[in-house]
Amino acid sequence: MPFDTLWPGGPRFVKSGDGFRLSTDSVLLAHFAAGVRAGTIFDLGCGAGVLTVLLQLSHPAASVGGIELQAPAAALARRNLAENGMDAGGILCGDLRRHRALLPAGAYDLVVSNPPYFAAGSGFSAPDPARAAARDERDCTLDDVCAAAGYLCRWGGAFALVHRPERLAEAFLALQRHGLEPKRLRFVQHRADAAPSLALIEARRGGKPGLTVCAPLLLTAADGGDSEEVKEIYHMR
Repeated sequence: MPFDTLWPGGPRFVKSGDGFRLSTDSVLLAHFAAGVRAGTIFDLGCGAGVLTVLLQLSHPAASVGGIELQAPAAALARRNLAENGMDAGGILCGDLRRHRALLPAGAYDLVVSNPPYFAAGSGFSAPDPARAAARDERDCTLDDVCAAAGYLCRWGGAFALVHRPERLAEAFLALQRHGLEPKRLRFVQHRADAAPSLALIEARRGGKPGLTVCAPLLLTAADGGDSEEVKEIYHMR
């Protein structure tokens, strides 16, 4: 069975031709959420489990689970956790919109999501069905994800997600609508002089107003190579 790896000696992931592939966005989100203290973690729309595996690595003592609508992706997530010596029993194949029927309220210290970025009818779609379901809101909306996160987070718990900067206002409104106060924001930029391509957001269940805007995460250095932080994230030093 062929595998992909993010860095030499790091976690390995089963190669698949079904539209599931390693995502830089998930790697950056895992890095962003790594400092959140958590004994219970849940991944909304976990896909093939890349983010789930990385969070288990950064929180080795935590209980980590996830939910994924597509059965092939959920099976792959279980396989990827097992291939890295992790407990795969927490991966559920189901619809996160049915969170009240499927999952326990207030049970998690940290909830994460790399949700679909593009609103229905925005004109964007991928030709591969599995890829399209992960990228545009055909099965769940940003509000659906925030509703599930607000339900799952304990009081004071954190919800971390990655999204597109152009939907930041919508994301903040959805978070607040479901009892999650945005507390930390970090933009991802390809270069120091480029507009942000991603927004990393941490919100707190029942948190007080007050947002910290972090220095941007730069993907490339002035010489065009990988930035020092990217080298650190991908263990290239």
